[in-house]
Amino acid sequence: MSIKKIQYNIIAWMLVLAGNALVTQVQAETKPLIVTSIKPLAIIAASAVGDAARVQYLVPDNQSPHDFSLPMSALKKIIQADLVIWVGPDFETGSAKAMAKLPTEKLLTILHLPHTQPNRVHRNQRDEHSMEADPHLWLNPENGNHIAAEIQARLGIPIKDIISRQQISRLKAQLVSIKDKTYLTHHEAYGHFAIAFDLKPGLSIRNSSGGVQGIKTQYKLRKAIGKTDIGCIFVEPQYGNKDAAIIAAEYKLPLVELDPQGLSQDLNARAYSEFIGTLVRQFKTCHQ
Repeated sequence: MSIKKIQYNIIAWMLVLAGNALVTQVQAETKPLIVTSIKPLAIIAASAVGDAARVQYLVPDNQSPHDFSLPMSALKKIIQADLVIWVGPDFETGSAKAMAKLPTEKLLTILHLPHTQPNRVHRNQRDEHSMEADPHLWLNPENGNHIAAEIQARLGIPIKDIISRQQISRLKAQLVSIKDKTYLTHHEAYGHFAIAFDLKPGLSIRNSSGGVQGIKTQYKLRKAIGKTDIGCIFVEPQYGNKDAAIIAAEYKLPLVELDPQGLSQDLNARAYSEFIGTLVRQFKTCHQ
């Protein structure tokens, strides 16, 4: 075979590869775009739609959604999106004005969906900045399936659970041995997880929006810690753990990382079941 013919074949093959890549890119860009405010909702969306849509999220992994203000790049994504999913104005105050301008058919507010709401406990440890309703809905698999079903209905794709009842039952079984154990969390965020897996609700250092609580509330918390057999203090990767470290040293408690935002979770068709499974394993380490 001549050198010219070899060169021709190489160029032809490169053109074929480039063409295939362009077709793949065009196909991807024609898929509906779902934009979520936070990663946990992107995890649910990715599990709900699989390859039927593109999924992106707005809040960077190192920031709290409670006080995040949308930059221009995020506003552009919202405009381009076919469906925008967020928790709601009380949870994401910095995004409320932008979300209010979207047409209702384009916006999905998960706090407006039917969901299981845990009883708010330890009211004497909550300050005036705590939210009345626990907004961390995604930590209960039942709510995860409800949110997924709404996304699927909006996109006109078959409705199916993103975590099965069998999977939930198996995960519950892993936590039976610690269902009566107590723990301390960085902030009040795990009521939905506790009710889903028959756990005690635990105590919290900060309020449900991640804010530092008042002196009176902190005093009551320390009194409660002294009277309770606590296994560990859960800290979260996107928050500093200075206040948790002080309490850990004072009461000789271990610090255990818990990731309710799924920062390390890949977005794929099994993302939500993997995310909940990881949380279960992290909870178990508190009492091992």
